[in-house]
Amino acid sequence: MRSSNPVFSRRGFSRDNGYAGFNATPQAGAPAAGANPYAQQGTAANPYATNPYAQPDAQLGAPQAPVRSGAMTIDDVVTRTGMTLGTVVLTAALSWALLPVDQANIGKSYGIAVGAALVAFVLALVQSFKRKASPPVILAYAAFEGVFLGVISSAVSTYISPGTVMQAVMGTMCVFAGVLLAYKMRWIRVTRRFYGFVMAAAVGFLLLMVVNLLFTVFGGGDGLGFRSGGLGILFGVIGIILGACFLALDFKQVEDGIAYGAPREESWLAAFGLTMTLVWIYLEMLRLLSILNGDD
Repeated sequence: MRSSNPVFSRRGFSRDNGYAGFNATPQAGAPAAGANPYAQQGTAANPYATNPYAQPDAQLGAPQAPVRSGAMTIDDVVTRTGMTLGTVVLTAALSWALLPVDQANIGKSYGIAVGAALVAFVLALVQSFKRKASPPVILAYAAFEGVFLGVISSAVSTYISPGTVMQAVMGTMCVFAGVLLAYKMRWIRVTRRFYGFVMAAAVGFLLLMVVNLLFTVFGGGDGLGFRSGGLGILFGVIGIILGACFLALDFKQVEDGIAYGAPREESWLAAFGLTMTLVWIYLEMLRLLSILNGDD
């Protein structure tokens, strides 16, 4: 089964047996190169070869990949993720300062924000369908995404509550830390059933949001009310929970890539996937808090 994240879905991170590509154990007697998409050609088929970057999965009997030079490490993922998130934060701060959302400039600022969001969406699609990671495309995506987030955050801070943005940032950080802790402690088990549930829920959620958007555009008002009032609060919470679930899937894909000796360049894809998920969580957190603070 392929990854839920389009960044990983065309790569060798997923494994097709066992837990839907997660914690999979190759069949007994199968050559290591067949189970590990990054195994070096000509390497002796030792299904229990030591990999210094692999996570301890002895209780699952998971084989380890042969050691290979230039393999992705957790430090690579952290560094690239820091670069992409740093770009998002930098361009968000610049757009907040340079694109005011006062009555005289709000139309222009919103237009630039929407344009930046569309460019970011196109760049995300381009990278998702490329066979190799493209750092310029990934960083450009982060830059345009930051412009959109900066204008939206500025508008929320100006018209709803100055503290909402900081609350959303802190909430996103807490979700990330909580999911990471739960994943490392194995409180979250990324299994085939977990994967299927998350994907089904995400498809249903997105379809409802698209229908609500269409009703809003053509019917005016709040559409079907899925993004305001009580229903808005409910769907905001659901959106954050889905984002947390995608974080768990991202963590597992990163773990698989490291354990199976993915090339170092793949760390850019890991950073890209994590950045997209964190942007999702932040937007849902910002929307939820905007509803709550707006009712005060």
